[in-house]
Amino acid sequence: MEYLIIIISAVFVNNVVLSQFLGICPFLGVSKKVSTAFGMSLALVLVMGLATLVTYLIQNYVLINTWFGEKMDITFMQTIVFILVIAALVQMVEIILKKINPTLYQALGIFLPLITTNCAVLGAALLVVTKEFSAKGVESHMMNLGESVVYSMSLAIGFGIAIILFAGMREQLELSNVPKSLKGTPIALITAGLLALAFMGFQGIV
Repeated sequence: MEYLIIIISAVFVNNVVLSQFLGICPFLGVSKKVSTAFGMSLALVLVMGLATLVTYLIQNYVLINTWFGEKMDITFMQTIVFILVIAALVQMVEIILKKINPTLYQALGIFLPLITTNCAVLGAALLVVTKEFSAKGVESHMMNLGESVVYSMSLAIGFGIAIILFAGMREQLELSNVPKSLKGTPIALITAGLLALAFMGFQGIV
């Protein structure tokens, strides 16, 4: 039940892009076509799950650990370490996929390297080591490894749902008679705002 609440919360209630405003750049830049939005979503789910797994272990067994018999806390290095880990992980995934599964590598294309600069990945990695999970009848507690990976992948799925819906709406707008002063970025921002308002309807579910 806890995992179900985490998934619903991450995908709909606290959507990473529409509620927490992470990953706005790819949300606006890679949402002109549904096909490109889907490719970005697929790459993000893969990388965000792996990044959270690795950064969670680094946080709990390297940054907060016992060194030379004394408890050491070097979490002040958290952000820079996570950035380096995510960048290295994306490169590793790209190399491995190219060798093992060229078809999937071709399908992801340019989207895999783009994730290195997607702040949603870093945001998810930071959230899972600081967020306290609470549900009805359950006391607040720091998420364990399983909950962290589920939460981050749910954030990626929520991002995917939002960007695919947004891309579909933008494709329809290309066929609509939009006033000249609103064409392009202005109507895209208005549409994104309306989509965010629609997702606000999920508030209070969990």
